[in-house]
Amino acid sequence: MLAVRAARRFATSAAVARPAARKIELYDTTLRDGTQGEGVSLSLNDKLRIAERLDDAGFDYIEGGYPLSNEKDVAFFERARSLALRSASICAFGMTRRRGTAAAADEGMLALLRSEAPVCTIVGKTWDFHVTTVLRVSLEENLAMIHDSIGFLAGNGRRVLYDAEHFFDGWKANAEHARASIRAAAEGGARTVILCDTNGGTSPGEISAMTRAAIDALADFDGVTVGVHCHDDCGLSVANSLAAVDAGASQVQGTINGIGERCGNADLITVAANLGLKRAGAYAVLERAARGEPFAGLTELSRFVYETANLQPRSGQPFVGRSAFAHKGGMHAHAMQIAQSSYEHLDPSLVGNVRRILVSELSGKSNIAAVMEAALKARKGGHALPDGVAKKVLAEVVRLEAKGYQFEAAQASFDLLVAKCADDFTPHFKRIKYSVDIEGACPTGNMRDDALSEQVIEATVKVRLPDGSVRHDVAEGDGPVGALDAALRKALDVAYPTLRELHLVDFKVRVVDGASEGTSASIRVTVESACKQTGDLFSTIGVSTNIIEASWVALTDAIEFKLRADDARQAKERTQKAALDVVVQAAISASRQACAPKRRPSGSGGVSEF
Repeated sequence: MLAVRAARRFATSAAVARPAARKIELYDTTLRDGTQGEGVSLSLNDKLRIAERLDDAGFDYIEGGYPLSNEKDVAFFERARSLALRSASICAFGMTRRRGTAAAADEGMLALLRSEAPVCTIVGKTWDFHVTTVLRVSLEENLAMIHDSIGFLAGNGRRVLYDAEHFFDGWKANAEHARASIRAAAEGGARTVILCDTNGGTSPGEISAMTRAAIDALADFDGVTVGVHCHDDCGLSVANSLAAVDAGASQVQGTINGIGERCGNADLITVAANLGLKRAGAYAVLERAARGEPFAGLTELSRFVYETANLQPRSGQPFVGRSAFAHKGGMHAHAMQIAQSSYEHLDPSLVGNVRRILVSELSGKSNIAAVMEAALKARKGGHALPDGVAKKVLAEVVRLEAKGYQFEAAQASFDLLVAKCADDFTPHFKRIKYSVDIEGACPTGNMRDDALSEQVIEATVKVRLPDGSVRHDVAEGDGPVGALDAALRKALDVAYPTLRELHLVDFKVRVVDGASEGTSASIRVTVESACKQTGDLFSTIGVSTNIIEASWVALTDAIEFKLRADDARQAKERTQKAALDVVVQAAISASRQACAPKRRPSGSGGVSEF
């Protein structure tokens, strides 16, 4: 007992003496470095939606792209100016000026200024091998390129961050030039120097030692901080990032889910959870998140990016993977019933995930008993629903997810599901039938060439409206989905003219059950739609073994969501008008009473006047 009391006193005194948490900036480069990963592609709207989610999550910097490289990135920076960001700064990425060119005349420098991004991130060479062999300039010219580029941007009012490419390989090869290069960046005006493990081959011990050396090299520059950017070629990107932070780095660059070139980048989901939840309060991250518990949104953010990028989530991803808190063995499940910490390193709800007790040939009775309790905790967060409705929603979500649905990036479909479970949904039309016909000539006999030749794609839709009338319309389109969308809108146009405001922005298709299922596998279709009048973007989802049917479900959800929103807006306007009418009538009545002549009291001896 005395030992326990002593331990408690020690813990209390240690807590009192603990220094304030050190702020660690999280710099996300999913929109640029992440898209260099094989199979990763993001549309302009994808990038804007992800940027908004990152801002909500509390990230400090969002690298939007390389404005010199493509028109999509130029458009991103134009559109990003109108985003109402509350925590993050948008960064434009670029390279140092070209050799023999003044910074003020360099097209890359000018493109960064034209982007109007408040922060510019410049990458330059650190490794002497790259300077002389790849860049083909002298070491002195390389230092001048770094200094001049940063100085030009800083002189034009930009906050400049400097990515020291191949820093760790460069330090091992020629520490003197590596040190000189990061000092040139600081002298030019860089506020943060980021040490890049570009080839991903450095170990945590090396990262730690060289990060401390870099901090020492910049110690005489007031306010200049050090960050780290690690790649995962040895599976060490997260460990290396944490080692750098422990050594004194104050910024970590990476991507959501670790997507990126070759083996990927440091996964900022894992980095954030480790820094914020596993380091005993030593570090502060995601402080400006929109929600009160910032880490509780990590699972949702991870899955949103997977869905938006049309990528298959990693079930074993730390903290947020579907299997991260899954228990299959009966002994494990039994122990979890007694003490949840027996086989889990933290409460899954802290990162927005859920515990899953699996039923299989390895299961014991504890698995069976726990499976319902674990399921009931899923998907309730954020939705204030009565218990009866919540259970119906949960049961429906579990049923649909077993078929391949994923609602993380299809909030509109989820809202419709909740409305149906709450008996608060009336369809605006009912399908009678539809068909899609594809007619195409075969001029060459070569299937690949003929597939690219002109085709006539026609869709026929027959629907019944609430008044009992039937609409039967035909339309053509560039593809089966486009034709189906056009025919459905045509059929509904007279009854619901506001659908003219709705247009399809993006369309994604994924095989759900895996390649081994072949043509019998389920297909998941996600449709992103936009309302021209309000500017609202929303996504809907459909799943079927038939891609046309899956598309129909997603399209009809989009239309129902739009019409339901119209109904709600009109009902609100009617309520406001009725309330205003009451106020106006009351004012008119009061005015009439005030202006009406008064009667003389009876018995006054005169004639009454009005």
